Amino acid sequence: MPIEFHAQSRTFHLHNRQMSYIFKVLPSGHLGQLYCGRAIHDRSSFDHLFEAVPRSMSVCYFDGDQSYSLEHIKQEYPTYGTGDMHLPALDAQMPDGSRLLDLRYQGHAIVPGKPAIPGLPATYTEDPAEAQTLTVDLADPLAGVTVTLSYTLFEQLPALARHAVIGYTGPGVLRLERALSFCLDLPDMDYEMVELAGAWARERHVVARPLAQGVQGVYSLRGCSSHHFNPFLALKRPHATEFEGQVLGFSLVYSGNFLAQADVDPYHVTRVTLGIHPQNFTWQLAAGGHFTTPEAVMVYSEAGLNGMSQTFHRLYRTRLARGPWRDKVRPILVNNWEATYFDFTEDKLLALARQARDLGIELFVLDDGWFTNRSDDHGGLGDWEINYHKLPDGLQGFGQKLHDMGLQFGLWIEPEMVNAGTRLWNEHPDWVLHQPGRRPQQGRYQYVLDYSNPDVVDWVFHRLVSVLDGAGVDYIKWDMNRSISDAYSCAVGPAGQGAVLHRYILGVYQLYSLLTERYPNILFESCAGGGARFDPGLLYYAPQCWTSDDTDAVERLKIQYGTSMAYPVSSMGAHVAAAPNHQLGRSTSLTMRANVAFFGAFGYELDLTALSQRGRELVARQVAFVKQYRQLLQFGTFWRLRSPFEGNETAWMTVSPDRSTALVGDYRVLQQANAGYRRLPLAGLDPDRLYQVTRLGSGAQPAGAPLTAYGDELMAAGLVTTGEDPAAEGDFVSRLYLLQPAEL
Repeated sequence: MPIEFHAQSRTFHLHNRQMSYIFKVLPSGHLGQLYCGRAIHDRSSFDHLFEAVPRSMSVCYFDGDQSYSLEHIKQEYPTYGTGDMHLPALDAQMPDGSRLLDLRYQGHAIVPGKPAIPGLPATYTEDPAEAQTLTVDLADPLAGVTVTLSYTLFEQLPALARHAVIGYTGPGVLRLERALSFCLDLPDMDYEMVELAGAWARERHVVARPLAQGVQGVYSLRGCSSHHFNPFLALKRPHATEFEGQVLGFSLVYSGNFLAQADVDPYHVTRVTLGIHPQNFTWQLAAGGHFTTPEAVMVYSEAGLNGMSQTFHRLYRTRLARGPWRDKVRPILVNNWEATYFDFTEDKLLALARQARDLGIELFVLDDGWFTNRSDDHGGLGDWEINYHKLPDGLQGFGQKLHDMGLQFGLWIEPEMVNAGTRLWNEHPDWVLHQPGRRPQQGRYQYVLDYSNPDVVDWVFHRLVSVLDGAGVDYIKWDMNRSISDAYSCAVGPAGQGAVLHRYILGVYQLYSLLTERYPNILFESCAGGGARFDPGLLYYAPQCWTSDDTDAVERLKIQYGTSMAYPVSSMGAHVAAAPNHQLGRSTSLTMRANVAFFGAFGYELDLTALSQRGRELVARQVAFVKQYRQLLQFGTFWRLRSPFEGNETAWMTVSPDRSTALVGDYRVLQQANAGYRRLPLAGLDPDRLYQVTRLGSGAQPAGAPLTAYGDELMAAGLVTTGEDPAAEGDFVSRLYLLQPAEL
């Protein structure tokens, strides 16, 4: 898998069997983008792809050449002020007040594999042969600014990872105010932009809109990647679908404030940029200092949105997530939150645990309320002292009782927050993000600890160690239940305030690193009021995330469908919750709830002791089914078949790597009177294989006689799913179809 450099034309060609990415050193020394798309043959020069024509009102780089303007030349890492009039990738203020930068090529290196990015999450390789990395050095000697651009192309995937390292060698202090991770200038605007938008309890809904002249994008200024937008966008050709057509996907491996946008100029050139949001961002560099941007990942697909997603899934599941749980099936859990909320005793918890064990569940998760002064969400956060009134033998004793039952022990924490009135609050008011003299704003009755201060991270780590050591914890749910305001740190002076929010995220990553290194066998699940920090950055530390606080099966169709645009099924915490649903009041069957949750890291969030005998039998069958097929469900190739954003029906499926086995989920929200015929074309099957197709009913048990059909028929003619009596089925209908090898 070569990264080619053609010295005579000074051209870089990054290519594998699926994609090509080509740029060159221009006559001015800048880096010019030539091509990004399907793989093409290498050649010694691609200079014929360089485009430059005279434009009115343009500022030109060379005297006498009216066509050579950086405003109209497609660039790799543009700056503002020396000819390019677009939004730049880099903006900085020099000690003399100048913002002018003229970054030109100095040299490059090509190495096998992929070096780590110190202090930041990033994709990786386990064998140097899996990828090659190109670094290109740029410099502006007058400004004293250097930039090293890093490009990693993976051998087996149409995926390119990029980041930048900005250095300073001049006198005084450089104020870095915009340092994006990724820039790509595309030659046209004939795309639709796909984004993941929403709010609490309706995260990551798919929104698509045609590009138009000007800026369109998504962002977060909430201190986290947010419920409202995700650090992801895709550009697809207008006629591209889930199954075919060209798509470019862009994803930022970061968990804080971000900006992802497409800027279309008057000549229809589209500039895509991703990185840390420049609002309220200032990073100061003295001579010899460096700043490293987060990693951005670009994926190219000619197989539509599914093709893009499957590349992200494979890369993020196997070369972003780490640790022993990366490749292990996830335990089936029950979380006590919707069963008890804060109102529990050890006896109540153990009764729930015994019922869970009897039904085959493997992990019991103790959620919020296990520590002192925590009878509601008004107090207790920060001190992390065990409530011995609720747990007479402490966490260690409670965990031992679970282990004696044969259950694993999971625990909820929210280590980034503090409540007013706690000992931590009273003893260390300077450890709370706030400006002295100004009343900080609260969210969910809590305040944000200053994780930009290493002393705070160190204290929280040792406090959690005192709780976790010896407690036998097998799983941790790490929550974060408010957005960040009052982002002022008492630990730094005026010059450091612009770095607080980024340093905060670095502090979160540092605490995750410390905890995962100390407890390598614990399964971590990230959470932020549900899905407010469902991003690639946290997948590096926690291989799964609580997808949303909304556990309604109908709403989860949209949430899980949208999440799958960039994130693997194994990363999605998906639970069967109580009915009527606690967020919406909607009632759906236990079968419907499970049939949606099967496609994720599966569990329960309800009072199992309150179930009827019939309900317990269904749960036991569901648990047994997941145990039998969770390797397929969590790690198979996931295909979206029908979108809940386009109609009344949703369908998706997962296929084993050898294409011998598949599971299809087919969902209808509202019943239709006198409905027409329905067929569901499948995807990803072996066209020459004969499959036995079994419809699964309640409890994922076979319902009716199976049929046999070849893969080509199931993908071309489709699976007949015409309904039964509408009055008998009602609303909120779900069906599963299991495909297995059939006897000839």
